[in-house]
Amino acid sequence: MTPSTPPRADPAERSRAIVDAARRVAETEGWSAVTVRRLAAEIGFSQPILYRNFPGGRDEIVEQVMIEGFAAMADELADPVGEGDRLAHVVHTYLAFAQTHPALYEAMFEARTRIVFATVQTPEPLRAAFGAFLRAVSAAGMAEQEAVVRAELLWSTLHGVARLAASERLDPALEQARLGAIIALFVS
Repeated sequence: MTPSTPPRADPAERSRAIVDAARRVAETEGWSAVTVRRLAAEIGFSQPILYRNFPGGRDEIVEQVMIEGFAAMADELADPVGEGDRLAHVVHTYLAFAQTHPALYEAMFEARTRIVFATVQTPEPLRAAFGAFLRAVSAAGMAEQEAVVRAELLWSTLHGVARLAASERLDPALEQARLGAIIALFVS
C-alpha cells in the first residue's frame, strides 16, 4: 500500500516534515541517500504529496534545507552579546557550526542549487549570514568594495579550513594557533 498524507495535514507541516526528514537521512546516511522515494517512505507520505509541496523534487528540498541552514548560521553568527570581538566570534562560531552540522554544512556549500549568491535575488538568510562576515571585517572609513572583498576572503578561508578539518587534513594540535593566525590576517 502506498503511504499517504492525512487529508487534513497542513501544507506547512508537511513541508516541515519533509525538510526535517531530509536532514535526518543526510545526517545518518549522507546526501546520496536523500531521494524523494526515500523521504516518502521515511515520513509516510506518497511521492506525489512530496512533489505537491516541492515541485522541484529533491533539489528543491535540498535548497530549503540550505536556506534554513543559512538562517541558523546567521543566528549563531549574529553579533555576540557583551562581547567586543566580532571577528573572533565569527571565526570560532563558523568553524564550530561546520563541525557540529556536517550534513547541513555540506548542503549549504556543496549542493548544486538554483540559488544565486551575491545578487539581489540572494535569499535573505544567505545575505544575513554574509552580513556577519562583513561586520566582522569592516573598519571605519573602509570602502564598501574593500569590505566586501575582505568578507569574501574571510568566508573562503574559513570554508577551506572547515573542509580540510572535516577530512582530517589539518593537525588538530595547531587549531588554536591556526585560529589566531586567521584572526590576525583580518584585523583591521
